[in-house]
Amino acid sequence: MYLKKILWAVAILGLLICGFVVYQIYSAIFSPNTQFNNEEAYVYIPSDAIFTDVKTSLEPLLKDLSSFEAVARRKGYTTNVKPGKYALKKGMNNNEIINTLRSANIPVRVSFNNQESLQALAGRISEQIEADSLSLLQAFNDPAFLKASHFDEDSKLGMYLPNTYEFFWNTNAKAFRERMWTEYDRFWTEERKKKAQNLGLDPNQVSALAAIVQKETVKADERPRVAGVYLNRVKRGMLLQADPTVIYAIKKETGNYDTIIKRVLYRDLEMDSPYNTYKYAGIPPGPITMPDISSIDAVLNPEKHDYLYFVADVSNFGYHIFAKTLEQHNRNKVQYTRWLNEQKVLR
Repeated sequence: MYLKKILWAVAILGLLICGFVVYQIYSAIFSPNTQFNNEEAYVYIPSDAIFTDVKTSLEPLLKDLSSFEAVARRKGYTTNVKPGKYALKKGMNNNEIINTLRSANIPVRVSFNNQESLQALAGRISEQIEADSLSLLQAFNDPAFLKASHFDEDSKLGMYLPNTYEFFWNTNAKAFRERMWTEYDRFWTEERKKKAQNLGLDPNQVSALAAIVQKETVKADERPRVAGVYLNRVKRGMLLQADPTVIYAIKKETGNYDTIIKRVLYRDLEMDSPYNTYKYAGIPPGPITMPDISSIDAVLNPEKHDYLYFVADVSNFGYHIFAKTLEQHNRNKVQYTRWLNEQKVLR
């Protein structure tokens, strides 16, 4: 009788211990383990990260780091860390957190606008993905890639089409470059290539002319008309005489693309540079900025007219006054020159 009581006691104690162990395991795996107040918290795990790095990133976000580590070991995550950007939701348990870190890498939206240099582009992109600016710049300038993709030192800027794209945060420099090449190749459809051919231009020349159009007007609805002016000049063998190309030539020579030049001076027009369209005929050897798709399409679909000149319209800022003759243009230019002087815009 006494022995039976002992056996019952041992059995009950065993059940209690088993229950406690099960509870502890269940609690470690399925109890909420976040301590942030927002609905979501983002975790960035670099490509060379190990589990120790993951713990360091998660420490401010979790209530109990040791229970997370225990579950991570049980699920094999400690030796299989995946890089990327991950969203942890408030109230997640360890099981959900690890499942998220293993398989829910979320894309980021990468945007860039009209950069004037690949250095500036590299800096802009490095703020949005894991790749640093140096590795990006090396990838952009890789001679083997430029040769294979038929770009050169002058035209390479035109491969990058300003837009918003989706990437995984842990994208490396070469992968970013290859994606941009794919986007460029996809953009230049047979229809667009045919339109360029009909204008007597190749895609690189279209991009170079579109970059000038981009710089000349911020108004997308005016770009086909501005493009028509420059194409009329090209057809007539006239100098393009585009102020933005002179400004770019100055920046390129000094290497300072942050220079602000609001007024081109007569002495600037004598600068010896293939980008100086007051001195050298034809389209510059490459784009002076990364043109928007709207500017490229404006060149491919120009407005048909007889205008050869235009000047900023100070009564309707952002737009221009167009002229068919130099005499007309000189009259139109008076109002703009007067306005510059009144505003004391000397450079």
